[in-house]
Amino acid sequence: MSAGAGLRLAVTTLTVLPLRAGRVDRAAARWAMMLAPLVGLALAAVLAGLLWGMREVGFPPLVAAAVTVTAGVLLTRGLHLDGLADTMDGFGSYKTGNTALEIMKKSDIGPFGVAAIALVLLIQTAVLAAAPGAAVVVAWTAGRVAITLACRDGIPAARPDGLGALVAGTVGRTTAWAIAIVVVLASAPAIPGRPAQAPVAVAVALAAVALLLRRAVRRFGGITGDVLGACAEIGTTVALAGLSLR
Repeated sequence: MSAGAGLRLAVTTLTVLPLRAGRVDRAAARWAMMLAPLVGLALAAVLAGLLWGMREVGFPPLVAAAVTVTAGVLLTRGLHLDGLADTMDGFGSYKTGNTALEIMKKSDIGPFGVAAIALVLLIQTAVLAAAPGAAVVVAWTAGRVAITLACRDGIPAARPDGLGALVAGTVGRTTAWAIAIVVVLASAPAIPGRPAQAPVAVAVALAAVALLLRRAVRRFGGITGDVLGACAEIGTTVALAGLSLR
């Protein structure tokens, strides 16, 4: 079934879990991108449990936060961070089209990519040093909703091959936005006493991702696997920043 193949594809694409390869086609990709938030939720639950456990046994908040962020990178094989770095290098080159895409394909990381990785890791660690475990769940799930929105109908692939070509436009607009709205509303209990803060933080994060996607379409011609990684990291980080407000 496409749903089962899609879940397998989502897990193997978005995490380090070594599941046996299943069917990979547009039908499976559609399910994979719709199920991306569910995979993000499962990943977030693991990270939240790690953060809570380290705090409970007495690790300093900053150490617990740094280990949690590191675990998040390891559990995703660092692919999202790599995509963020390549995307920022593409933007920073001030090139467009195939020229920018070629810069993004290079194995080295330029100054824009290095700065983007450093800032994202710094912000995530700083927020988790003081944030409740629920912030991890909300932010990491929001980052995967960003991937679902990036794969909605109407956003093309920048290349004729690769992950972007496989998943671009596979999720209907109504479905993508419905999933996003569900996650926004479901985040309300994350901050006790302030039911609007988490939904607003997620909404702002998704707005930031929408701006990133608009820029990617104008500069690169559409999305790539790197752009999807950038969406995940930007969505997660902006959501965390919003959740840190007091």
